[in-house]
Amino acid sequence: MDRFRLCAALLLVLRLAAQLLLECVNRREARRNAGQCPAQLEGLMDAAAYAKSVQYTVAKGLLSSVEAAYGAATLGLLLFSGVLALLWHWLDGLAPGAAWSGALFVVAAMDLVWLLGLPLDWWSQFRLEERFGFNKSTLGLWAVDQVKCLALGLALGIPLMWAMLEVVARAGTFWWVWGFALLQGVRLVMIVLFPRLVLPLFNKLSPLPEGAMRARLLALAGRTGFAASTIEVIDGSKRSGHSNAFFTGFGRFRRIVLYDTLMAQLAPEEVEAVLAHEIGHYKCGHVLKGLALTAVLQLAAFWVIAWLARVPAFNAAFGLPSRALAPTFLLVVLLGGLVTFWFAPAVNWLLRRNEYEADAFARDAVGSSGPMTGALRKLSRENLSNLTPHPLYSAVYYSHPTLIERERALRRRAGRLPA
Repeated sequence: MDRFRLCAALLLVLRLAAQLLLECVNRREARRNAGQCPAQLEGLMDAAAYAKSVQYTVAKGLLSSVEAAYGAATLGLLLFSGVLALLWHWLDGLAPGAAWSGALFVVAAMDLVWLLGLPLDWWSQFRLEERFGFNKSTLGLWAVDQVKCLALGLALGIPLMWAMLEVVARAGTFWWVWGFALLQGVRLVMIVLFPRLVLPLFNKLSPLPEGAMRARLLALAGRTGFAASTIEVIDGSKRSGHSNAFFTGFGRFRRIVLYDTLMAQLAPEEVEAVLAHEIGHYKCGHVLKGLALTAVLQLAAFWVIAWLARVPAFNAAFGLPSRALAPTFLLVVLLGGLVTFWFAPAVNWLLRRNEYEADAFARDAVGSSGPMTGALRKLSRENLSNLTPHPLYSAVYYSHPTLIERERALRRRAGRLPA
């Protein structure tokens, strides 16, 4: 077997084995702690609610194992069956060597991966989430969402990939630097346009009505130096009972967005603490650091693509033409997850540090740890969060600390509010 095929097959098997092992130990940990709510969280859930949260954790874990096996099988099928070679032969034949036919190949292959994942997405929404009372969507709404996602992928993906391949044809040896610059420009534009053009295609956003809550949140934004163009409420409840809060955009385009489920579940002081947490991410520099880290990783990925494009055996190992850049782009995207999976603990360690800092900012901004603790407890209860994940599973999959870890950190001595 060609060394690239062998390496891909080995990485595929190793990741699947790790995923199945992690899901197994996490389900076992959940069942081991199924007797009663952890002592540190006494009063968070009654016996029935805690038992339901354990059942939800186990059910999600079983589905995740199926998804991992199914994902490995479909990826293996695409890489080793010759399907990609047939797709390339068909689409490149429309205009051999043209940038637009190469772009069409990359986007069509990615859409094929997405389509293959739809059955399990449906099962998750209408079987698992429905069983535990979280699904609020209908089959019609779900189907319309998928059509919109497909249309957006085509409308955005094909022009971007086309432009990327045109840059390659004109930029010479260091095309990957210019390609990276193009991607970053598009990325910044989308940060501004997403809440204005894309998000409204799926959800209704309404300004937070005048009143005590709006005044309270605007006062928080004012005293923490966080200027936002508006505070909006998103109708997340039409699809799910889960809740969230976030802000989008940057500079004068920033928008604070609160889920209607969050507003319904939390007291005013707790909503204020959650918003202070989100502001903390901005004030502590997490957003810019995240953008910078992602940019560095993307630049490295472009360099890898440029290097592999010069290795004739790479594309050929998967039945695709040597030195054709569009197939190299696609293969790096498909294979990238097999490599980046092993770096997840390091990335999550950084993200969890950010969460601790944002929690501390929220505690200082509202003057007490009580509202943030109360919000975290209610959100954990309402979302049936796993309160006792296995430490190894948490390291690989959790970008946020557990509730116990966050409460412990919030009880520490309050620090100074970041400037």
